[in-house]
Amino acid sequence: MTAVDLGVPRIPGKGPTSDKTRPENPALVDTYGRVATDLRVSLTDKCNLRCTYCMPEDGLEWMPGDEVLSDDELIRLLRVAVERLGITDIRLTGGEPLLRAGLERLVAEVAALRPRPRLSMTTNAIGLAKRAAGLAAAGLDRINVSLDSIDPGTFERITRRDRLPHVLSGLAAAKEAGLSPVKINAVLIRGLNEHEAAPLLGYCLDNGYHLRFIEQMPLDAQHGWNRGEMITAEEILELLRAEYTLEPSREERGGAPAERWLVNGGPGEVGVIASVTRPFCAACERTRLTADGAIRSCLFSTDETDLRRLLRTGATDEDIAKAWRDTMWAKLPGHEINESGFAQPIRPMSAIGG
Repeated sequence: MTAVDLGVPRIPGKGPTSDKTRPENPALVDTYGRVATDLRVSLTDKCNLRCTYCMPEDGLEWMPGDEVLSDDELIRLLRVAVERLGITDIRLTGGEPLLRAGLERLVAEVAALRPRPRLSMTTNAIGLAKRAAGLAAAGLDRINVSLDSIDPGTFERITRRDRLPHVLSGLAAAKEAGLSPVKINAVLIRGLNEHEAAPLLGYCLDNGYHLRFIEQMPLDAQHGWNRGEMITAEEILELLRAEYTLEPSREERGGAPAERWLVNGGPGEVGVIASVTRPFCAACERTRLTADGAIRSCLFSTDETDLRRLLRTGATDEDIAKAWRDTMWAKLPGHEINESGFAQPIRPMSAIGG
């Protein structure tokens, strides 16, 4: 079996430019011609769930407070990203971003940047019911909610917390507040919730939510990910086709991670993010900022660039922009999950940010 058969990303065309000198381009370009315009920003590594595929039951050792970017430091980096680097989309993530103190004020400051970025957030929705309207008023455009089960018992087994009613009420509040489209991200775990694939889709269709299934990725703190236990995109589609007719969406995918399918002829749809078996690295347009100020060119990067140090040692905005550009210029062609030498990042997903 070849590397391509395994799903290793290959960039269309002639591959990386032969000239390794970075062009005089203010955008976040790399040697494969990709341009990063979508910034994922982790606000905290803390989380109030303990999902089995993410972290141990007792949780993790959280970042010390003085290592986390202050609001002023964070806004300065986001201003550099928007004004100097061409970022047009900002997704606030965690950990759990609702645990960040002063979140509504922070959202308002991000929404005030010019040119105004599209602003979204990924959350587990615990506590969202009371805050959705305020976040919308502050300038949040839409929301993604992580939800792997609508069965209370299964939800508790996955998250180790009995909080499903809080999540469902948070979803309803987000819809009521106009944080649309409300998207749901779901991970199927073999032997635990794969039987819920079709019911979860039915729930989302009934409530007007956009469902995205995500292949389980090697980003757990325990480093216990097992390819053989992962439910693949093809298996997910098989489970859905047992109850629904699916046909490929006619809309262009662009740089979106999800392959989209019309359900029963539409207009309802479902997405599948096949990060492992069908990598989409060739169209990647994302860059990532951790809660402690590190830039990552890829979710699976093993190298980072410390912008916090630059911030705290008197660097200019252009110094910061240059460091960010240099990081993205060196981005690899793909995440190499399917290569024999793949090394899982030391940071777990909760510390990187989705």
